[in-house]
Formats: sequence, structure tokens, C-alpha cells
Amino acid sequence: MTGEQRHFVVVGGGLAGLASAVWLTEAGQRVTLLERRGSLGGRTIAMPQPAVDDVPDNGQHVFASGYENVFRYLESVGTREHVCFPGRLGYRFPGDDTTSTSLHNVDKFLKRVPGITVGERLRAAAATLRLMAQSLRQPHDLDAITAAEWFDRLGMPRSVQHALWDGMTIGLTGDKPELSAAKPLADLMATGAKQALKLRTPISIGYPTVDLDTLYLAGARRVFAERGVDVRHRAVVRSIDVEDGAVTGVTLTDGERVPADAVICAVPVWSIRGLLDQVPGHEEVYRAAEILQPVPIVSVNLYLDRSIGMQEWGEVLYDGLGVLEQVWDRQRMHGRSPERSWFYSTTVSASYDLIGLSNAEITGRQMEMLRRYYPEARDAQVLHSHVVRMPRSTITQHPGSFGVRPGVETQVDGLALAGDWLQTGWTITMEGACQSAARAVDHLLSVTSVRSSRSPRPRSSRASL
Repeated sequence: MTGEQRHFVVVGGGLAGLASAVWLTEAGQRVTLLERRGSLGGRTIAMPQPAVDDVPDNGQHVFASGYENVFRYLESVGTREHVCFPGRLGYRFPGDDTTSTSLHNVDKFLKRVPGITVGERLRAAAATLRLMAQSLRQPHDLDAITAAEWFDRLGMPRSVQHALWDGMTIGLTGDKPELSAAKPLADLMATGAKQALKLRTPISIGYPTVDLDTLYLAGARRVFAERGVDVRHRAVVRSIDVEDGAVTGVTLTDGERVPADAVICAVPVWSIRGLLDQVPGHEEVYRAAEILQPVPIVSVNLYLDRSIGMQEWGEVLYDGLGVLEQVWDRQRMHGRSPERSWFYSTTVSASYDLIGLSNAEITGRQMEMLRRYYPEARDAQVLHSHVVRMPRSTITQHPGSFGVRPGVETQVDGLALAGDWLQTGWTITMEGACQSAARAVDHLLSVTSVRSSRSPRPRSSRASL
């Protein structure tokens, strides 16, 4: 960007806010980052456990090789090297003491699922081709039906739906196929196919080799310190202030005004209400906050006295009931020594039935699950456990919700939104958060650049920071 330096305020210190602040400083702008909590990171944080002298995460994060904006952020903060793509993600069946099956070979996987016939596999192959075709050229009503209804319409055998597509839907959209609209799944399938063609390689799944604080926050803090970003914790914003159709700054709940030439509002959808009361068209954004409801995820960090015998770094557990449970081998992923304990992390997505239980009940259920799937876990003892409830981990996208997700631009000069809940090429993901930040930054840099080339906009009765 050319011209004079402008002052940007970023509201929210989650991943979208962090990426916005980092990229604004790369453009030579002055940035103030306001975070209502005592620490940055939002839903991407580590949670120290003094009892075992360890720093596990608040849930396992995985990456698709087609992500671009997330990797741009990691390059900007100097931690891209900490993401590994091993090329396999395993699937495991109960009592399987041999090897897990890579989901890259779907037909091989379906051959191992009890009760699925040759005819059902053939019908599933044809239905999958129709699914991909309709993902790329979508019927008009995919936002009006659930993913489960879409599968039925495509002719996907119910046995294959339960074996494969129920878990795939939960993994990709964050919610159960009977609750999620078909469109988010179709959009992700289309995006993945386009990214695979663009990158000339199939989309694969990777993982961080360090804790989330090291991956996302340590480098950002260094960038902020080097470039003079004013990071303010416990700064609760009451309103984004607008005069004559242009943003003038923000007001905190204690009455302090923070003036700004431009603002990026990067708060979660459930925190947006009230902040945009002065913004024309805010009713539609608030409507999105009513419709886009949170979906819970429960993770358990388990420190055991022995190995459970995992074959892959991560394994999806097949139960045939549409429940997505995943186990992660943190020895392999983080290069940990098992001298003191073996560390495994479990994840249950769309965990409506689990999140309300006690820590002991959740840990007990997860150990029962491990013993069912891993013969070596039958005599394992729990040395320490850490239950992480994320009632607002992601957002459901029920039928009819696609049109309510707003874009990053607003009707106010100098104001943009950022967050994974906005309309991007991805669903509610880290990539969606970073993509929205990239769009918000690009938009505001262009409009403030145009403004700075003209006569300055009057700033009545305010002082600079």
C-alpha cells in the first residue's frame, strides 16, 4: 500500500483477528488489536497441565493440503514448518489388532465393512460420481435439503451412508447429516476438487507437530512486538462507531473511545450482536447470529501407562452408527518420549449427547471406546486425563442457512467483518477464518488507499492514540 500510514483497529484476537492484524502490519499499517479475554487465540489455544508438566491443546486441529490462507498466516509468523503431511489417515474397526485402512482407498475400506454387498458397493460408486457431479454443478435446492436427504436422492445405499458418508459429513461440515444442509458438503467437495486440480495433487490431511500456542500465537506475538502492534487484553468493545456512513473507531464498555481510520470486526457470530447497531444493514448480520447455532465438540487428553498400539498418527473409529470419533497418537505427531506416559487425544464431533456429562463419565466412555477398538488398551490405566468441552467449537449449517452468512464487506466506509462464519469458499474452518481475514484486509487497504489519496476525512472531537 502506498500513501500515509493509517490506523486500523481489529476487534477480536481469534485466528481471523490475528491474521488480520499480522497482514495489516505487513502492509505497513498501524494496528491496535482488542481482545475481550486475557489471552489471544480464540478457539485455537493450548491448555497447560501442570500435573503432567505438559501443554496439550484444546482439541486436535488438522489441515487440508488445499488450505492456502492458513499457510499464508503461518508463513507470516514463521511457523509453517510445524505442519506435517504424512499422506495417510487411518480407519479402524472394533477389535482390529492388525492394521488400519487408509480412507484414500474407499473400495478397500467398504470391502471390510460387515454387511455391505458387492451390489451396494457398485451402487455407492455410481452415487459418488453423481455426488461429485452435483457438487461441481449444484442443483438449486441443495440448501433446502439435508445431507442425508441428498444421499438418498443420489441413490447412496444406506449401509454405505452409515459406514462412510455420515462420518465424512460430520468431519467436513461439523454436524450430523440429518441436521446439516447438503450445500456445505457440496461446496467443500467442489472446493477440494478445484484445489486438487490447482495444486496438481490429491487433497491430503496433515497435523501440527507442536502445540497450538507455538503454532499460532508465539510467532504472532513476535511480529506484534517487532512492528509495534498495540495488543490490549480485557478490552471489551461496546460498539463500532459510525458517522456520516464512515467508521470513526470503537467504544469500550468502560466508556473509552478508540479512534480509527478503519476497523475489522473479527468476533465470533455469537458475540456480534450489539456491536453493529450503528451500521446500516446490521439486522441481516444479527439474523445470521440467530440462525447459525453452535455445535459442540468434546476432546479428551489421555495420559496412559502404555501404548494402545495405533498404526497411524490419527485413526477414525468406525461404528456404523454415524458417530465420528477420532484418536490421535501424540507420541508420533509431536515426537514425544513415552518415558513418563503415553499421550493420546480423542475427539468426538457433534457431541450433543456427551458434552453434558461429568469429566469422569466422559473419560470413562472414552476409555471404554479405546478398549473396544484397541486390544492393547484393555489393561491400560489412566495416569491423568483432561476433558475439553467446546460447546461453541463450530457452527451448524441447517437447511436454509447458506443465504444468511454475510460477506466481509459492509455498507460502512472503513468497516469489514472477518470470521469463519462469514461467506467464503470454505465452511466453518480455520481456512475460512483466514480467508475472510485476507478478504477483509484487501478490501480495507484498497478503500483506505483511495481515501488517503484524496483530502483527509474530517475527524471531529477525537484525539489520536
